[in-house]
Amino acid sequence: MDRRRAWIIAIFLFVFGDAVALQSRGALLASFEAEFGVSEGLLGLVAPAGTVGFVLAVLAAGLLAGRLDARRTMLVGTAGALAGLLLLAGASDYRVLLLALLVQGTAGGVFRGIDRAVLSHLYPTRRGRLFSLYSLAWAIGAVAGPLVVTGALRVADWRATYLLVAAWFVPVAALVARLDVPDDLGGERTLSLAALRRLLRRPAVLGAGAAMALTGGIEGAVFTWLPYYASTFFDRTLANAALSVYLLGYVPGRLLYTWLVERVSYLSLVGVVSLLAVPVLAAAFAATTGYPMLAATFAAGVLVSGLFPTLSAYSVDAEPAYSGPINALTTGATYLGLAVVPTAMGVVAEARGIGAAMATPAFLAAALVAVVALTVLATGTRGVPDVAAAE
Repeated sequence: MDRRRAWIIAIFLFVFGDAVALQSRGALLASFEAEFGVSEGLLGLVAPAGTVGFVLAVLAAGLLAGRLDARRTMLVGTAGALAGLLLLAGASDYRVLLLALLVQGTAGGVFRGIDRAVLSHLYPTRRGRLFSLYSLAWAIGAVAGPLVVTGALRVADWRATYLLVAAWFVPVAALVARLDVPDDLGGERTLSLAALRRLLRRPAVLGAGAAMALTGGIEGAVFTWLPYYASTFFDRTLANAALSVYLLGYVPGRLLYTWLVERVSYLSLVGVVSLLAVPVLAAAFAATTGYPMLAATFAAGVLVSGLFPTLSAYSVDAEPAYSGPINALTTGATYLGLAVVPTAMGVVAEARGIGAAMATPAFLAAALVAVVALTVLATGTRGVPDVAAAE
């Protein structure tokens, strides 16, 4: 098999499994509540427990990408994810569950801290398209996540979900262990402190980081709380399916953005999509219930699906020699939003009800429109600003 193709298969398989694990969390909140007898506020800790370690690991692996052996790093991440999933399946109390989420998230961060840097150097002229396909693999896994939970709950209990996902990572680890390092990965530059300071001063990098934090907040809000919110007017099975409906929109959405990203400037695409998302998110999670909510939820998924891959490609294209660090900073920003927003929503839900908390995604989309506009003003372009001009 062609070495570049083998890397793509390994990365896409890992991302698929990681997405299944991530999207099982929201679908299992009610199971965690019943099993461990915790409040809505404590349920809000599920998101940060799974993402704090992820963010730190993404930052560490990405910033050191120029010094790390890609295959060994990915193998460590895969083995750690497998161990974390097995620990989740055997969690005896809520504290152990949170610790297991931390382990699994940290391992995933080690792998994903460098995976898009690898793809970036393997296909330097097709980053936008390949990143969209990468995100499509994630979306398919994300759609499968709540369905895996529903199937596991029909025949066993919630622990079976994590045993099934753990089994997925066994062949992934075997494939990663056999990978060769292609010469294409030599384009990654070692990051110095001076280079890091320069990156952090670039408006394109700052704008992408802020935009991805807001995007992560939107996705974290929906991923974590949509099944719980939907359970207030649907039965448990249909409530979990609501998240799958949202994520199902990611599949045609990311196929569409795979085509659009090579034809429309990055920030133009993100700005238009964000503007359209404001009323759609409001309709889906604040203005409708029942089956009309499911239709609006699918539309919201189609729109939101394009934000992460487009912003990711924009940021890496702005500094292609530092794909690892840029990937680390922007992915870390995304998962910071994934951690913080659902936690804050848990507090709001406990104080004012889950209906009030679910207005959050629409407000974040409005903020994203403003961030994109400011980034265009600061960089003077809707596309990728010239690297040489920033040095």
